[in-house]
Amino acid sequence: MMTDAKLCFGTVAWFEMVGMAMCDAASRLGLSPTLTMSLVEHYTDGSKLPTGLLQGLRFEISAGVPSFRVGVLPGERGDVTIEITSAAAHKLNSLHNADPEYRAAINGFLNSGEMRVDGDPARLGGWLEVVHDRIVANTR
Repeated sequence: MMTDAKLCFGTVAWFEMVGMAMCDAASRLGLSPTLTMSLVEHYTDGSKLPTGLLQGLRFEISAGVPSFRVGVLPGERGDVTIEITSAAAHKLNSLHNADPEYRAAINGFLNSGEMRVDGDPARLGGWLEVVHDRIVANTR
């Protein structure tokens, strides 16, 4: 469930909003009970969260059921792993999918090394784009 309140980027509350938005969108798809995969996104220059984990998110679909954890372990990997600087992540989370600068920013960050993607995010499906715009709408 999303609210109208904008959350400060990179906080525990913000990561919880992101995880809940991803779970909500994935649940609406009626995922296959055979689908099991994980996505780990972490900030290469991120700080420790109060939990002791590093800034980031682990999102999983296990037997068709989505879940998430705020924070990642050092070196944690998923089927899809996104490593990104906090500045690059903040920039991307301020741009909607339809903004031409969004795709240009992704390409620029990939080319500069500020963002690395291991694995194929498309395996999760097109719902990630819809979630991205919901996240942007709830980020300050």
